[in-house]
Amino acid sequence: MAMKPTIYIETSVISYLTAQMSRDLIVAAHQQVTAEWWEQALPKFEPFISPVVLEEIGRGDPNAAEKRIKSVQSFGILDVTPEVRDLAEHYFAGIDLPEKARADAYHLALAVWQGMDYLVSWNCTHIAGGKVKLIVAGINAGRGIGSPIICTPEELMEV
Repeated sequence: MAMKPTIYIETSVISYLTAQMSRDLIVAAHQQVTAEWWEQALPKFEPFISPVVLEEIGRGDPNAAEKRIKSVQSFGILDVTPEVRDLAEHYFAGIDLPEKARADAYHLALAVWQGMDYLVSWNCTHIAGGKVKLIVAGINAGRGIGSPIICTPEELMEV
């Protein structure tokens, strides 16, 4: 039996999955796509999260946090190693992220260093945007390491 491709699921995807339907039409569409992707496409992957994701989804309203945590309780958890921390700092500086987005550099570094096939996110500003993908690919090429495919759930519906 062929192994399933690995996928790192960033916090925004889990939040969209479990949140009440938004009145913002674009966000609501992303929420609907996320629910369909979770049901139809995700079973074709080996899903992973990290302590960074667990910390982020554990914040806020306790009932909402519990719902988010339950949705990922069967997923593998990647370790934040010294190499991940080092790579995250390079991404943080190279992408020129604001301090409040430091965790986004960790999501990228975790998926890269732990050899994930995919990183899925709705954060198109700090993770799944074209500029970020280019910078990450450049840093990785300079270090001789591979890059996962960084995309939104919508881009992975056809799997």
